[in-house]
Amino acid sequence: MIIPARNEEHQIAKCLRSVLDQNYPSELFEVIVADDYSTDNTAGIVRQMQNEYKNLRLLQIEKLLPQKQLNSYKKKALELAIQQANGDWIVTTDADCNVSEEWLSNFSNFIQQNNAVFVAAPVKFINTGSFVSIFQCLDFISLQGITAASVSAGFHTMCNGANLAYSKKVFYEVDGFKGIDNIASGDDMLLMHKIYTRYKTQVHYLFSKESVVETLPMETWKDFFNQRIRWASKADKFEDKRIVFVLIFVYFFNLSFLLLPFAAIWLDNIGWYWLAMLAGKTVIDFRFMVPVAKFFNEEKLLWWFPIMQPFHIGYTIIAGWLGKFGKYSWKGRVVK
Repeated sequence: MIIPARNEEHQIAKCLRSVLDQNYPSELFEVIVADDYSTDNTAGIVRQMQNEYKNLRLLQIEKLLPQKQLNSYKKKALELAIQQANGDWIVTTDADCNVSEEWLSNFSNFIQQNNAVFVAAPVKFINTGSFVSIFQCLDFISLQGITAASVSAGFHTMCNGANLAYSKKVFYEVDGFKGIDNIASGDDMLLMHKIYTRYKTQVHYLFSKESVVETLPMETWKDFFNQRIRWASKADKFEDKRIVFVLIFVYFFNLSFLLLPFAAIWLDNIGWYWLAMLAGKTVIDFRFMVPVAKFFNEEKLLWWFPIMQPFHIGYTIIAGWLGKFGKYSWKGRVVK
């Protein structure tokens, strides 16, 4: 198991206890924390916990690559940790996440039963009650719903590095992150698509409530937009251009809500078309969200859904544009 971490001194201990205290034999798995040039006490906390857990390892990237300039530090951290890993399978999560006691067992059973080489699983945000938290929770479970629905249709579109498992052998067969290592994000989705091109029937999604990984949402709108811009930055990097086409369509559909009011200068009754589009989108999206919210036990969030719809349209337009043409700050680094 590999956990890339950068400046996570407030979260790393809780995360490690959840991944190390598994209902799975400790001699059958190891946990490698890939410390990505942390400037806080992340490494110190891991060292302290190594006295308690013999299968916990610390890999400090700074000692292996001192002062090296990269555009994707996380991919390099993962790559170096994979080189050090002893197991045949790589399981990844993030340093601010928490998992259930059955997490590894569920992965192990699913992999053996389905002859898989790559398995993605659900992730959810913990609702802290703030407006920005509620917005993120709704947005994120919608993304998880799209992921699951796409897989059911035989069309793999998304996954999240906070809850992944893949064969170490297959990782090297597809040359790992080679070809995508110049992109700041994409250690999850772009890798999945590299593997999917060779192993179409062996890439899976684990539909299981017991396999859900939980993490905290961003605390501020600024951090939220930086995160989403980072995610959006890989939108045009997929080899499968069907995905790119769908993303472009979704972007321009949302953009039309901003542009249509200007058409009222030349066209009569355009406001009614705008309202009809918004109502139609809200109804269709809501029907889609109901079973997804039930899966994550977040039905109460649906009361907020109509209120959040205009904000979601605006955020999609802004994040999509800046993901392609802008820069963003993440973990104290400015990248593009």
